[in-house]
Amino acid sequence: MRSRKLSRKRRRATIVTAAAASVVAGAALLPNWTAGASSVADPAVDPSTKATFQRLADAVFTDRTDALVDGGKTSRNTSLSSRFSGDVRVSSTLSREEKSALSQLRGRKSRLESLGEKYSSANTSVSLDRTRLKGRHATVNVTETTTLTYEKVKGNEPKTTGFQAHHELTFKADRNGDWQLTGIRDTDDGVAVNQVAATTFVAAPKTAADNAPPSATRSVTTWPAPAKPKNLSASGYDYKAMAAYAAKYWNNYNPAYPNFNGQGAGGDCTNFVSQSLKAGGWKHVPGYTDDFHKWFGNSDIQSDSFVGVNEFSWFALSSKRVTSLANVYQLDVGDVLQMDFNKDGSKDHSMIVTYRSPQGVPYVTYHSTNTYNRSVASIIASYPNAAYYAYRT
Repeated sequence: MRSRKLSRKRRRATIVTAAAASVVAGAALLPNWTAGASSVADPAVDPSTKATFQRLADAVFTDRTDALVDGGKTSRNTSLSSRFSGDVRVSSTLSREEKSALSQLRGRKSRLESLGEKYSSANTSVSLDRTRLKGRHATVNVTETTTLTYEKVKGNEPKTTGFQAHHELTFKADRNGDWQLTGIRDTDDGVAVNQVAATTFVAAPKTAADNAPPSATRSVTTWPAPAKPKNLSASGYDYKAMAAYAAKYWNNYNPAYPNFNGQGAGGDCTNFVSQSLKAGGWKHVPGYTDDFHKWFGNSDIQSDSFVGVNEFSWFALSSKRVTSLANVYQLDVGDVLQMDFNKDGSKDHSMIVTYRSPQGVPYVTYHSTNTYNRSVASIIASYPNAAYYAYRT
């Protein structure tokens, strides 16, 4: 999700401790623990501890994913992360927050089931990317890769959906030198199916060229939707090529374009949608980058409309390359879905449709968080209070 406020450019561990400090220079040299606590020196983070950090992160995100699975372990109020104790464990405060998160995800699972969507199984794995240590605080960056299998797949419907997300975990060593996981932060500007933390979005400032940009019509999310069949050959665009491009680069970014994921405010979602549309035949309209009537993008330069959520909408509507759809379930391959999470009037996220089921459910693929073939039903179940804008391309 990228607004044009962007810059241009993601069990038991061995703890090594020093001997207790000698009291020779006064109490100011001692750790600031409560009275009577042992003065354990700052602990080191050896390979074994790092491995336990990784396993605990894997357990936390596996718990979140499993809460969405039909008959999953967390639906029976058990969790993998609760099995960690001693040298590396979840803090009591974060443990309560994760219980609340799992409850939210189970509610999302119920909403999905009411829409006819279930996941029969899932797989989550976490890799450790970086560990930084400062005193008794450790900052750990990890990459989560998750795949969920759809239940009762028919015909050529997608069998799975999945995403790759990046997180920053904070650990703090207690007075005994044991590490506690105290915080989790999503570092993508993204929308993952097992994401629970609310994200704050800020309206994008208008540029000098924003003279009365067109307003998009909000789409309803009721099911079923009135028929709105798409003629996949009348426009001259290659919608299959758009879907194929998105399938190829949803997680392996095309080096011919810049990657805005994790670059401060914003993200890579609209940049990715524009690339997909370009692969299917959308032509450049050259001009000034801040003129929303223009649309172009390559490795060196991109118009605001190529990479900005709102600016894309303004260009697409004013150029007549899209028309608004009354219902999100009318979306078909190559169409675009945008969201305004907090309904502040500034759109926050763009996605492209890569499949439509015979039952009339569109599936979207997007960047930030990198996700493929996620059903629109899942999006709506996750964000029932967002505003949605569906565009026929």
